[in-house]
Amino acid sequence: MARLAAQPRILAAPSALSRSLTLRLPAGTDPRPALRALRDAWDPAWGVAALGEPLVRALGATVPGLRTFPAFSGAACSVPSTQQALWLRFNGDDRGSIFDRSDRARSLLSPAFALDDVLDTFFYAGGRDLTGYEDGTENPKEEAAIEAALIAAGDGLRHSSFVAVQKWVHDLARFRSLPPEQRDAAIGRRIVDNEEIDDAPESSHVKRTAQESFDPPAFMLRRSLPWATGNEQGLEFIAYVESLGRFERPLRRMLGHDDGIVDALFTFSRPVTGGYYWCPPVAGGRLDLSLLGI
Repeated sequence: MARLAAQPRILAAPSALSRSLTLRLPAGTDPRPALRALRDAWDPAWGVAALGEPLVRALGATVPGLRTFPAFSGAACSVPSTQQALWLRFNGDDRGSIFDRSDRARSLLSPAFALDDVLDTFFYAGGRDLTGYEDGTENPKEEAAIEAALIAAGDGLRHSSFVAVQKWVHDLARFRSLPPEQRDAAIGRRIVDNEEIDDAPESSHVKRTAQESFDPPAFMLRRSLPWATGNEQGLEFIAYVESLGRFERPLRRMLGHDDGIVDALFTFSRPVTGGYYWCPPVAGGRLDLSLLGI
């Protein structure tokens, strides 16, 4: 297999800690000098850098397949769009080094970009969501992961990726008040052994999002991690895909667009952000922004 030009943290296993920065671009601002500074200073080992459609449009460029995250709604549930210009994710095992790298990136970008949000996440209980259930069980492996997550061809596009990012807020008190069998039914897996429940209700999260059940299949490479503050907690959902339809088709089914059945996940959790971003490839050890004329 030819050497991959992808940002390496896309395919790498989750680290113990991560930090996401979301940045906006004020209207009338020229982002090029700041992007050049980030390109030249960014170490691909730090994490993943990704650009949203508002930034691409500001550059007068086009990334085929990139679009703004749409807002959706279903019966008694909704998915908001909070699309911004830039998303950076820093990975590591030490909070101090993550802080230093994210702070440096902010300084490089501050002449043009304004900070919109910061979210610190962590690896929990061997790869579980805060509900206690394993997360990302159906993640594709090896060649299948590359096929699902990376764009296969195109000048300036090959081995780049799209990423869907959402912040979900869990009502853990509500979830924990349910009987154990009802919790399992909502997820569609038994918490004790992570096995799928054959006769789980059609509203179970596993049945709503079975990646192989879509045409074409909707396999995604998920790199989600929990987050928690003093008052709230939840999951930063992160899915790398070679086309955004791989994320959007399962989301529409979760909302009941296919058959009117809403995912049971919405009974105790809700998304409060949503953005699509393009993760450029790397060349010569730095971000390859040639598609954008940089």
